[in-house]
Amino acid sequence: MMTEKVYPMTLEGKEKLENELNELKTVKRKEVVERIKIARGFGDLSENSEYESAKDEQAFIEGRISTIENMLQNAQIIDSSNSKEGEVTLGRSVIFKELPDGIEEEYTIVGKAEADPFSGKISNESPIAQALLGKTVGDKVQINTPGGTMEVEITNVF
Repeated sequence: MMTEKVYPMTLEGKEKLENELNELKTVKRKEVVERIKIARGFGDLSENSEYESAKDEQAFIEGRISTIENMLQNAQIIDSSNSKEGEVTLGRSVIFKELPDGIEEEYTIVGKAEADPFSGKISNESPIAQALLGKTVGDKVQINTPGGTMEVEITNVF
């Protein structure tokens, strides 16, 4: 028997997934069914691009629903309150400066399910998070990224 993958996530991330799931089930699913119904009325389904497009979207929506349900079923809520002050852990935000130029960056380390680099939320499985996890304010850390190695100093964890 295979064990299910655990999806670490913040309470906020879990709520966001629950909202997306609700939207997919109550709104998007109905919209695509209506699109399929309308497209069927256009005649020959073998050459009906509207029908094919709607069926593709339906497959995507059903796949996403299944994925989210699995993530929520196997969610592990992150509680960073048990870790020591100033330590980089899952669910916490970290500010570091790149050495030697001092450019500051801020990230919140979250589970893969809620990672969104454009919003400053990086996966705990990313090279940056892997290098920072367990470190504390003042630590200098070497981070191996696809673009090369960079050295950073952690300036704040909250």
